Amino acid sequence: MAKVSNNVSPESYEKLYAMLLEAISSSVLLIDEDTRIISTNRNFLEKSRRSLSNTIGHQLKEVFPPIIFDHMDVKQSMLQVFEKNQPTRGKQMTYQVPGLPMRVYHYRILPFSRDGVVEYAMLLMDDVTEQVRLSEEVRGVERHLASVIESASDIVLSTDIEGRISTWNTAARKLSGYSFYEVKNHFLFEYCTSDHQEEVKKAFASMKTGKGSQMFELDLITKKGDSIQVSWVLSPMKDDSFQTVGIVAVGRDLTERRKFEAQLFQSQKLAALGVMGGGIAHEIRNPLAISSSAAQFLMDNTITQEFRKECAEKIQTGIKRASIIIENLLRFARPSEKGEIAQVDLIHLLKETLNLVKNQARIQKIETTSHFPKKPVLINGNGSLLQQVFMNLFLNAINAMPDGGKLNISAKIMASEVMVRIADTGHGISKLEVDKIFDPFYTTSPVGKGTGLGLSICYSIVKQHLGNIEAESIDGKGTTFIVRLPIL
Repeated sequence: MAKVSNNVSPESYEKLYAMLLEAISSSVLLIDEDTRIISTNRNFLEKSRRSLSNTIGHQLKEVFPPIIFDHMDVKQSMLQVFEKNQPTRGKQMTYQVPGLPMRVYHYRILPFSRDGVVEYAMLLMDDVTEQVRLSEEVRGVERHLASVIESASDIVLSTDIEGRISTWNTAARKLSGYSFYEVKNHFLFEYCTSDHQEEVKKAFASMKTGKGSQMFELDLITKKGDSIQVSWVLSPMKDDSFQTVGIVAVGRDLTERRKFEAQLFQSQKLAALGVMGGGIAHEIRNPLAISSSAAQFLMDNTITQEFRKECAEKIQTGIKRASIIIENLLRFARPSEKGEIAQVDLIHLLKETLNLVKNQARIQKIETTSHFPKKPVLINGNGSLLQQVFMNLFLNAINAMPDGGKLNISAKIMASEVMVRIADTGHGISKLEVDKIFDPFYTTSPVGKGTGLGLSICYSIVKQHLGNIEAESIDGKGTTFIVRLPIL
């Protein structure tokens, strides 16, 4: 086995030392107790743009500008290194060579000792300019994001993967009355009503398994004990390996929106009643005219008993017909409470609603046809609100055919839902507009003839009933609205 010689010449040590200095990525200066530079490496010479002869043998204050030399507090640092044999703590300084951008360095002074005696001090400097710049950019982005979150009018909070609150913005504090320190590390579901807590727990549990964002509405309990309806969107926070490490929750107070929607529902009903007025009056006049004629015959004592009975039956039939029309009108116009949810026969409701607009359709020379299942189709819902939806859709179709056309209403059971189609042969809607028709206050009607609220109200009502509404249209050929609702 070959032996390794321990006899290394001083020249070899110097060569190894020089190689070590050149391999170090830091700028290195070896200085004596008088702050005179004994040795340095290429990294320092390149970054300081100095020559070796103009550096070796010179004191630090000759190499560094006075302001940098004083900033480094060399005297105190050298005392710590040479007398106490202790390295200095890492510090940061800026250094600029004329004609070059300013650089930022992190530096330390280390004792270079032999047998416990400090012979030299080693100054190590690392260029951290880019790290500092990136750090400042990151801090700037963090401050901007924090400002955005704090300025948001919606609740913005974050939780860990289990649902414990980690952050809580100003809007959350104002709406709930709880400060961040009162809710920190508490579960979000603790601030929801008891009937919604399980729903929140299930949402967090499903997001732990990798499911995407979730949306739902639930009531938030304030510090005063009040209940506020809030619309929530939960989104997963991912780490660099795309693992879910937390949840971001954004909540919007629905109090004012619900009040506004209630006002819109009622105003839209009144607007629809105005359109239906002519048709309703015509429908009532027919049975009243028949009843009036029959009553006049009854006043004639010369008619036979059989004819007298026939007149009485016509009067009774006319009164019943007028009563049904008025009852349907009142059912549509009467304000409904949110809690009035019951089983509704959708087919009967569609027929009733269609009867209310048939005369208006006849006046405008519109042919109406319908195709409904023979058996009742039961759904859970608010009959008055659903009637408002279909009344608006029927009237929209009629208004789209001022010169006449065809209106077809059909209903078909599809698996666990019923699909209602309202198709007209009117002027249609352009491709650019069809995606906007459910937006509030967006209307294709001439100025002064539409509020732009009807379809947005329909959309909201259908969504409340866990359904869906969409439109298909060909410009100049007609429009078809499709309403899908879950059946019992």
